[in-house]
Amino acid sequence: MPETTEATERGYSSAKTDYAKRLRRIEGQVRGVAKMIEDDKYCIDVLTQISAVNSALQSVALGLLDEHLGHCVSHAVAEGGDEAERKLAEASAAIARLVKS
Repeated sequence: MPETTEATERGYSSAKTDYAKRLRRIEGQVRGVAKMIEDDKYCIDVLTQISAVNSALQSVALGLLDEHLGHCVSHAVAEGGDEAERKLAEASAAIARLVKS
């Protein structure tokens, strides 16, 4: 079960503000796509914007994954034991989900 303690520092903590800004920008892009559909814009233009949103989300996901590997997984591996195995399995599952998306 993933850690939920709020006091725990996450791997992305130092870049939290940057991730929040990027996600707000993506949120704006999604609203823009909805407006394009509302305004009956050309379907290829809508698809192009959806592709841009997907790419932006993938970029955020890869950044978070990199932070997770560099912080959470590396710390767990350094300590060894069951926690290391769990973190490696968790990272592997996250990578599999990203590859499928």
